[in-house]
Amino acid sequence: MENKSILIKDTTKEERIALIKQWIPDDDGLNDCDMDLWDIYDDYIKGVREVAEINAAMSGTFMTEEDLNRR
Repeated sequence: MENKSILIKDTTKEERIALIKQWIPDDDGLNDCDMDLWDIYDDYIKGVREVAEINAAMSGTFMTEEDLNRR
């Protein structure tokens, strides 16, 4: 299997959409929240920002339910 670049300059909009479809499982586990993964990666699909930029902007401190119960 070939490792094809996912950079915007190396992909078409259709390829970027197909990539996002591959990355998002059918049951993404986000049914109980307001997070829409298609909205999150919209800039990538449109060719505005790379996936790495979007992921970096989303990184932060996340707490599990166990962490929250300790507070």
